[in-house]
Amino acid sequence: MSQVGTVVFYISGHGFGHASRQIEIITALTALRPETPVAIRTNAPRWLFDRALTRPFKFTVFEPDTGVIQVDSLRVNASATIARAWDFHRTLEHKVRNEARLLADHGAALVVGDIPPLAFAAAAAADVPGIGVSNFTWDWIYEHYGDLVATTPDLLPRLRAAYSLGDVALRLPMAGGFQTFRRVVDVPLVARHSRQPRNHTRTALGLPIDRPLVLVSFGRYGLQAIDWVAVGKLRDIGVVVTDNPVDGGAAAARSRAPNVYQLNIPAITQQGIRYEDIVASVDVVLSKPGYGIIAECAANDTALLYTSRGAFAEYHVLVDAMPKFVRCAYIEHDQLFAGAWSSTLQKLLDQPAAAPPRTDGAAVVARRLASYL
Repeated sequence: MSQVGTVVFYISGHGFGHASRQIEIITALTALRPETPVAIRTNAPRWLFDRALTRPFKFTVFEPDTGVIQVDSLRVNASATIARAWDFHRTLEHKVRNEARLLADHGAALVVGDIPPLAFAAAAAADVPGIGVSNFTWDWIYEHYGDLVATTPDLLPRLRAAYSLGDVALRLPMAGGFQTFRRVVDVPLVARHSRQPRNHTRTALGLPIDRPLVLVSFGRYGLQAIDWVAVGKLRDIGVVVTDNPVDGGAAAARSRAPNVYQLNIPAITQQGIRYEDIVASVDVVLSKPGYGIIAECAANDTALLYTSRGAFAEYHVLVDAMPKFVRCAYIEHDQLFAGAWSSTLQKLLDQPAAAPPRTDGAAVVARRLASYL
């Protein structure tokens, strides 16, 4: 009997969105092909994978790209972003040689990238198919910082040359880039779906069932500037927050607000409740626009109240596309930070439900990946 080849996933560690959607794809793939070994190379936190994946996997802490350098959830350090990207990719050829040897050692049959250029160059060097799965490419993101990119003229050509070695890009909705991939195939949203009834989650977490709930979700980089005293005066609205280690003293201020419910993710995971269950249990998510949270709101019929996220090329693409997928409304930074949410929230809650989009992208992608095996 021939040995089953490994599928190696190279996953950007920028935020949680890349990891979250690849976890869904890995779950769908291993359900189709339980015998398939999976190796994950990423600098996203391992706990994201440990909490969600039920089949064995090999995990290596590894920086496959540099993403975007964030000051916080709403601000980008553009100059540091381009400098870091060039510092990483100037030695791309050396990194490719190392990864090609590693892929051979793993017995790799397939490489999936979301969406480090290194993944596709390494796959080609190892003579293994390289499949992209994402809604953007990093060359497209960096091109947005034109004056800064001009100081490193070889950066974009190197990224594009690496992407051109990929066999196909499975392009998710709300997309930008992909011009240099040999072939592009559009697929539906990859999203996490709740497995719990809404009121079951609320009751299990001690959340009220008699009022609208808003989940404040600013991910890995946190948001410290909100006036939680003012939020505490929104007595007809419940506000749900999760622990974030970069929030500094904000947790203490939140704890004094009578309508704020603070959740500890490790503790609720022990109860069998996942983040997508929380998203499905609330009426509105308050966040910055990002592929992951838009897809999750779409999959769980939750409205999205969003604010600007700074100089990030993806922002306008997401804002233009999101009304096709979710009920949504915009809130200015000053209103957000001041806790002046009531009027905008009410207008959002009054919006009619959006037509349900397709959110079975994980299954669609998994079938395509399985066809290579």
